[in-house]
Amino acid sequence: MASVFVTKRVNVYPKIMQPTKIMKLSNLDRQCPTLMYLVFFYNPSHNHYINNDDYVFSCLKYALEDTLSLWYPAAGRLSKNPNNGNKLDLWCNNGGAVMVEAVTQTTISELGNLSQYNEFFENLVYKPACNNGNISEMPLLVAQVTKFKCGGYSIGVGTSHALFDGQATYNFMSAWASNAHTKQGFKGLEWHKPMHERERLLQLIKISPTNNNSNQATALTKVAAIQHLYQLITQAADTGGVMLKNPQLFVPSIQEDCVLNTFHFSSSMIDSLKRRAYGLNNLYSSSMCSSFEIVAAHLWKARTKALGLRRERMVCLQFAVDTRTRLTPQLPQDFSGNAYVLASVALTAGELELISYETLINKIKMAKNYVDNEYVSTYLEALEGSGDALPPLRELTVVSDWTRMPFHKVNFNFMQSHANNVAVSVCPLVPPVPQVAYFMQSPKEDKGIDVRIGLNSQINSAFSHYFLNIS
Repeated sequence: MASVFVTKRVNVYPKIMQPTKIMKLSNLDRQCPTLMYLVFFYNPSHNHYINNDDYVFSCLKYALEDTLSLWYPAAGRLSKNPNNGNKLDLWCNNGGAVMVEAVTQTTISELGNLSQYNEFFENLVYKPACNNGNISEMPLLVAQVTKFKCGGYSIGVGTSHALFDGQATYNFMSAWASNAHTKQGFKGLEWHKPMHERERLLQLIKISPTNNNSNQATALTKVAAIQHLYQLITQAADTGGVMLKNPQLFVPSIQEDCVLNTFHFSSSMIDSLKRRAYGLNNLYSSSMCSSFEIVAAHLWKARTKALGLRRERMVCLQFAVDTRTRLTPQLPQDFSGNAYVLASVALTAGELELISYETLINKIKMAKNYVDNEYVSTYLEALEGSGDALPPLRELTVVSDWTRMPFHKVNFNFMQSHANNVAVSVCPLVPPVPQVAYFMQSPKEDKGIDVRIGLNSQINSAFSHYFLNIS
């Protein structure tokens, strides 16, 4: 394929500057302070304004200036706090985002199936250089507009995971696109004015700095996600693995031999799985569980079977739960920080193979219902310590639900604001832990799910067989 050439690079600042301040981050924000990338693809337009090489870039730049006036932390930088063990906080200094413009002689059709990851996509995002590891110089928001030979274009956006979780990213993208459409006289997606302060989560931490070991021991018994991880680490050590004295929870190491795949699960396939779980003649099977719950259960079974583990081996399913509505009092839906924690279910491989879908779904629901104030508080305490990254844990399956964040409907196509004028595809790039399975709303059908997962090449074929076989 043809190369991608950058033709312009600019810093983008808030239209209305905010006073400089330090914003405290929660331990959920500090878990993964790297840029997470999404690439939006749009087909060629018949609008002669869009065919102007600078049109899309200029629209997005001016709209981003407006958007950063409200989302001012995104124009800031991360900063290490020497008075708090050099933990990361957010320096709201109006340092600006970075936007670049690029061109390529490649056509969008040459990229093939846009839902499948392609290494060429890495050229469609801007990756800022990290000067000697100085995190305080890294922008928290970057964007690249790439014009293709065919007239189509892509928009690659990177946002720091220390800044936003998936829900907050979707709200930010919706506001940015809406502001761009407003400038063109169109109406964009609905969005919510953000609430940036983390006080509600910070107040949940009751840990004493001199009592880390005691609190971590307490977390082991109170929070299933932590307890199960320790059990998996112990199991790995018993079979020749390394037993870490102070593992950094929820930061697995990356396995090099990993192939990214996207599997489409249609609404009819999901309905078939639900009837399998609750009976062919059960008229209420579609409402007995969510699409996430049935597909997560099915994926866990398929991946474990593909791994060919011994029946006595402990296996674990962990999945992200949004705490916004689970805390008392609740976090506002427009909370812009990280609000997800992991819930967990553990069985032996033999038990998982034999357990019915209905029983397994009930276990997933129970694990989700355990997430309350005390669960989140203890979870946050467990993240206070620092240590080694987790060893590769084949027995651990992690799922993140993006189905309520239809990124393909974030309309960066400026031809018109028609509801059906959405992205051809939105493709996440390689995440920090590629083995995590992401459930995304399918652009082909609102009730379908696209499952993106990283798989060891040795089990790729077996997993595909078991996962797509729903008979």
